[in-house]
Amino acid sequence: MTLKNNNKRFNKTKSKLPFKERFRKNAIVYIFLFPILIHFAIFQVFPFLFSFVLTFMDWRVIGNSEWVGLKHWVNFFNDKLAWKALWNTFMFSVYYIVPTMALGLILALIINSGVKFAGFFKGIFFLPVVTSFVIIAGLWGWLFRGTDNGMVNWVLNIFGVDSQLFLSDSGQALIVLAGLSIFKVAGSTMIYYFAGLQSIPNQLYEAARIDGASPLKIFWKVTFPLLKPIHFYVAIITTIGSFQIFDSAYLLTGGGPNYATTTIVFYLYQQGFSSLNLSYAAVLSYALFFVILVVSLIQRKYLGKESSFY
Repeated sequence: MTLKNNNKRFNKTKSKLPFKERFRKNAIVYIFLFPILIHFAIFQVFPFLFSFVLTFMDWRVIGNSEWVGLKHWVNFFNDKLAWKALWNTFMFSVYYIVPTMALGLILALIINSGVKFAGFFKGIFFLPVVTSFVIIAGLWGWLFRGTDNGMVNWVLNIFGVDSQLFLSDSGQALIVLAGLSIFKVAGSTMIYYFAGLQSIPNQLYEAARIDGASPLKIFWKVTFPLLKPIHFYVAIITTIGSFQIFDSAYLLTGGGPNYATTTIVFYLYQQGFSSLNLSYAAVLSYALFFVILVVSLIQRKYLGKESSFY
């Protein structure tokens, strides 16, 4: 009680300082923050607000713009291709999020287990992260070429399995693209989990072993629960990344076949830059923003709760 009262008294004293004195004490902080705030206002806040205004206009880069109200929003709700793009994006997230988290955790466990040449394996696992996506996409396209010349089909043929179309098959293309993104991102997910594993006290593992817990039980009862903050963070960033998927569809499938890999960001790109329908592209961007916001809030509700393990 005494400590709490002292903290309250300190906070009251601090808040009663005059504004000029507080500003003088923190002037150096404000000086360094000012350029960042200006940059944030110009390149983040202003485009965000301006694009919202665009959703109610027929905006043209050259020529007069026209106020059209909710016309573009109505068009969005009646646009079957936009909803298909959202569905494709959702399915991509299903194929991508959990495998990425699981693979990152497995790789982190391997590195953290004390295996020989851990640094070497860490570099190998992280290599796709720092490699150009264009190079990886080209390699992936060669591996999953829908002909007998494709490496994966060549291996399948050895085991008597017929060649698959992969990127040319509307039922397989999105899964192949998800595999590409998993391969690209799993290394960075590994780093997050590895940092979390390093922060778990060894005393907890020793106590569990003394109690006779098996390695699997130690993982489920000690390691996995204590990684909950990492689970939450990785789930958020992988979800946002999955809903923003664009480059793999652009490089490998062009949104096909039969719009099977047309994601919402790819459709936004087509509307904004190919068709120069910038106002409708702004509507699509806000639709994506609201979807990510809702999903993030749901994840925060169920994964972001604070837990005590002591």
